[in-house]
Amino acid sequence: MDKLQEVRPLGRTGIRIPPVIFGSSAMGNLYRDIPYEEKRKIAEEWFRTVDAPIAVDTAGKYGAGLALETLGRLFRDLGVSPDKVILSNKLAWKRAPLRGSEPTFEPGVWKGLAYDAEQAISREGIRECWEEGCRLLGADYRPALVSVHDPDEYLAGAADPSERARRLEQILGAYETLAELKSHGEVTAVGVGAKDWRVIREISGLVQLDWVMLACSLTVHTHPSELLDFVGELGAKGVGIINSAVFNAGFLIGGRYYDYRLPDPIAEAELFRWREGFHALCADFRILPADACVEFALSPPGIAAVALNTGSAGHVAGNVQSTQAKAPAPFWRAMMEHHLIAADYPHLG
Repeated sequence: MDKLQEVRPLGRTGIRIPPVIFGSSAMGNLYRDIPYEEKRKIAEEWFRTVDAPIAVDTAGKYGAGLALETLGRLFRDLGVSPDKVILSNKLAWKRAPLRGSEPTFEPGVWKGLAYDAEQAISREGIRECWEEGCRLLGADYRPALVSVHDPDEYLAGAADPSERARRLEQILGAYETLAELKSHGEVTAVGVGAKDWRVIREISGLVQLDWVMLACSLTVHTHPSELLDFVGELGAKGVGIINSAVFNAGFLIGGRYYDYRLPDPIAEAELFRWREGFHALCADFRILPADACVEFALSPPGIAAVALNTGSAGHVAGNVQSTQAKAPAPFWRAMMEHHLIAADYPHLG
């Protein structure tokens, strides 16, 4: 394939990014202990398939800092100039000693780790996460984009309304620190990444955001009208939008997990029926389900890019190609007629 050269503005941040952002959870050994040479091949594919600067999304939570550490090593080993990569670092977790056989922060998810991770969402804690991330990446590679990682999960963990209010204050304190980093020129843009878009809306009403990352929220399977209205409001304000987990964590393209959990095939039979109908329609039109998912995810005005993750070098080119795929209008009209997407979805068909 020809190297992708398209770039899009990320709102009014002044940053222009490719329509695909490479996720890096595999660099933190998500689900399996991946050898370094295999990770190197993945990174090589990033630069082979997309014209630099490429964009990479990472987080301290990914392998308790292993993803950050690995990215810095990879870029140095590959001789990547710092101006050839745009980094996003989602902040909320920092390293802690590993006291057992596996980490406690997400048991069973991360493999072969030398550290545990602990949450640190507060004015001081988020600075510690930022400083640790910079150390792990190395002095040459500084994230231009920063955000608070999964504040929705942090708020949902509150036992009662008073604790939720306290946790919200801690989140707002974290944003004060991120605003300071931006005012000092250490980062370019401050954002938020969350699975519950309603929490993104709540935070956007309390702090000035430059960009947002939606996860598992705006997909070909789920796209409530309220969310589409909110996306339109963000775009009108010049807030950049990145769409992530556009396969609902892999389920839409045949994976076992839906939004990072195993769905019940009996209690959630409708979910499986939806996927069966979607795949059948894709087959009728000779369209790859992944391509349809990505095209839909990029279709609302204001969406600058999708974030796609893979643990296989062989899948990188396909992910990139998905951002260029265009299904015929009759396919999208058929999706509406079969009640697989909203009948009044305005951006396709």
